[in-house]
Amino acid sequence: MAQADEAPPQDQRRWLAGDHHVHSVYSARYRSDPERPGEPPEPLLGGDAWYPVLQNAQMARRFGLDWMVSTDHGGPGHSQLNYDMAWPDVVAARAALPDLVLFYGMEFDVPGGEHASLILPINAAERDILRQIEAGFGKREAFPDDSARNTKERMIEALRFMAQFPVPPIIIANHPSRTATGPGLWGRHTPAEYRAWHDAAPNVVIGMEGAPGHQAAQPKSGLDVAHGSRGLYGGSPTLGGFDQMVATLGGAWDGLLGQGLRWTITATSDSHGHWSEGGADFWPGEYAKTWVYAKPEAADIMDGLRSGRVFVATGGLIDRLEFTVAAVGSGQTPAAMGDSLAVDSKTMLQGTIRFRSSPVANAGGATVSVDHVDLIAGDANGQQGDSNPTTRVVRRFTAADWQRDGESYVIRFRMPAPDVSGYLRLRGSSTDQAEPAPDVAGENPWDDLWFYSNPVYLRSQ
Repeated sequence: MAQADEAPPQDQRRWLAGDHHVHSVYSARYRSDPERPGEPPEPLLGGDAWYPVLQNAQMARRFGLDWMVSTDHGGPGHSQLNYDMAWPDVVAARAALPDLVLFYGMEFDVPGGEHASLILPINAAERDILRQIEAGFGKREAFPDDSARNTKERMIEALRFMAQFPVPPIIIANHPSRTATGPGLWGRHTPAEYRAWHDAAPNVVIGMEGAPGHQAAQPKSGLDVAHGSRGLYGGSPTLGGFDQMVATLGGAWDGLLGQGLRWTITATSDSHGHWSEGGADFWPGEYAKTWVYAKPEAADIMDGLRSGRVFVATGGLIDRLEFTVAAVGSGQTPAAMGDSLAVDSKTMLQGTIRFRSSPVANAGGATVSVDHVDLIAGDANGQQGDSNPTTRVVRRFTAADWQRDGESYVIRFRMPAPDVSGYLRLRGSSTDQAEPAPDVAGENPWDDLWFYSNPVYLRSQ
């Protein structure tokens, strides 16, 4: 992995910022005509999200994104709306902004559940493939409504269908516990269900949103609790802007990792309407970014997502992160995020963490810095469950533990390898909170910034 301060050649991998959950005017609302009973409802463009595809893409570039996915959700006959109207706008935006890798996809209306980002590879078949998937499996596609389309078993069928394409799409679960009824409780989706998704199509289902969108939501007269809370999480709040599945130490994310899954987390805007115009959202890239280590081309960005070469950050807290772990004396290449490293109980691990905070003000007008970085470890013993009690903070690093190297800060550490397979991951914050606190309605999201790395995997031998 290139050093954080280097500027690699255009054909080499580097950190690319993106957002895989962005809505346009084609996330329509639907209105039935009382004078035409029995006829499909009419889509009202701009009814649920306000901005054209091109404007979303332009704002993504303005806020430093290198890639974006246009993801509209559906309704009766929406697959044809996507085909006839959204697709040409994506093509036009690609032509207007050739320096942005713009993927075509949708916020898939999950059978038996809520939503997931569907990202299609950029190729000659993408327009037809999306229509096939949405027409065949989108739970809201049929008119009249067909309850047989809205079952969890149907989602497994959909995933298996997606997996059969020569270059399959990617599915990322969106706002995983937004429908939860309390801490440690789940709503429409459980960790076990996500495990079933992954088992059905491991090259399609890669992870979940760690930091959901709608982070600019604020209490307003006439709104319920959910619509005035960060992320629109009314049943169980986000913690430091992150879903409880991720932010709870030893929680659901660690539970999935402990089962041996490669499970990547991301961060998005879920942009529908900007906060300055009465919405609950930031523009793509304005607040949250998903960083992928890849070449600036679609296929390698998708490979980076699948491989877990990913970290996420809010509020511009960091814009580079190198995290490598080496087995001292083994001769192995050091493992980076998404990689595996063979270890045994006699192995000593040498780790390097290199991060960079931007020297310029973020979109909120502040120049921010990292208060501390946590090195987190967990065992991967294959046991099923919604949590991982082996997860622990191995060490907390503060400014006394890192050294300046150009524009970056470097931390080096040593630790013995665990006796069993496991993983190491990082978490950092602009705050001095030992654990991310539950978010309260009306708080300023710019004062509560976090980053998370995806894991380095340790394989016991």
